[in-house]
Amino acid sequence: MPPSPAGTPAIPVDPQGAPAAVTVTEQQPPGVTGAAPTSGWLVLAGMLLVALNLRAAVTSLGPLLDEVRVGLALSGTMAGFVTTLPTIAFAGLGAATPWLVRRISPARLLALAMLALTVGQVLRAATGSAVVFLFTSALALAGIAVANILLPMLVKQHFPHRTGLVTGAYTMALTVGTTVAAASAVPVAHAFGSWRAGLGVWAGMAAVAVLPWLPAALRNRTVARRIGGVPRSVVRPGRTRLGWAMAVYFGAQSLSGYAIMGWLAQLFRDAGFRPQDAGLLLAGVTALGVPIALLMPTLAGRLGNLRPLIFALAAASSLAYLGLAFAPRGGAVLWVVLLAFGQGAFPLILATIGLRARTADGTVALSAFAQSTGYLIAALGPLLVGILHDATGAWLAPIGFLLVALTVQTCAGVLIARPRYIEDER
Repeated sequence: MPPSPAGTPAIPVDPQGAPAAVTVTEQQPPGVTGAAPTSGWLVLAGMLLVALNLRAAVTSLGPLLDEVRVGLALSGTMAGFVTTLPTIAFAGLGAATPWLVRRISPARLLALAMLALTVGQVLRAATGSAVVFLFTSALALAGIAVANILLPMLVKQHFPHRTGLVTGAYTMALTVGTTVAAASAVPVAHAFGSWRAGLGVWAGMAAVAVLPWLPAALRNRTVARRIGGVPRSVVRPGRTRLGWAMAVYFGAQSLSGYAIMGWLAQLFRDAGFRPQDAGLLLAGVTALGVPIALLMPTLAGRLGNLRPLIFALAAASSLAYLGLAFAPRGGAVLWVVLLAFGQGAFPLILATIGLRARTADGTVALSAFAQSTGYLIAALGPLLVGILHDATGAWLAPIGFLLVALTVQTCAGVLIARPRYIEDER
């Protein structure tokens, strides 16, 4: 085994030099005990392909929202519900994921999740019914919801000594997928003459993400049947102060994140930008977030206390919101840069989930609680932004609401800043 950097445990390697998946025994989460080890490179590649798909179905809709509203005759409130649907799906299905993991192997569960995402995106792009559009969108988002919870658990299970690095890698892949979808949704729609192409093209990327998990899904079929009687985890984040602080921070940052993904392009269009330029500005937020997504988990892993990061992210978001409220056109590029830095709260909290749990079992429990509860909180964001915008005909009130959410986020961040573990708070 080659030496690792000073102070950092080495990851085992296979004979070809690829990082071998770490087999977890006593600390392995329920539902994965007995699964055959998988090549570390294949696991990592599969995780990165899944991550590429975790926001494309959402951010491809924002730049095309006006076209979808006209094509399906959606009201402003219904459009607000469409932008809120991701958080509702992530909350409901995210809470059920630990139960699913105890009955279905993680590899099979991820393969099914990506299959649901593929089918859902194809069907929602083909329908002419608003109701069918909502249901098929929910199917696609259900696949994303399950994958959201599984990825932090897989990092802890397979790469326990590289949590920050691997979390940064898959968060960066997620950000790349988000950026590409936001930037190219309108050009793709124009190239094919329909908003349906701008939404449906991402189904192909989801189908590719199924492939790395198929061998393990088939191999672990009998394992999934044997583990139905595994007892429930004793880690209950909902009974701890840390669990609730993590959920509130995750929820508040997701609230602003999904409000931005759903409405920022429209805000720039209202400020006088062409649809293509508005989509590019939205893509700029996520594009600039790519290096931040890689850097933030590494910084979180090295800092003893996260307060400096939490306050810096809050300051950047505050300045961006004020700029969008009072000078959305004149300082658009600056506000995009500041928003990108402020949205670094997302990779920060993802890394913190792994840092605040000792075991893979604790990680999946904390991930499920923080994300499902957090997305339930976040569901208010796009919906209330839409309602406030419809009621006032301007963006000042919605941005004021986002500033209030940012204040709550920062207060919760102070509570999770100090190093401690969810297993110790039982």
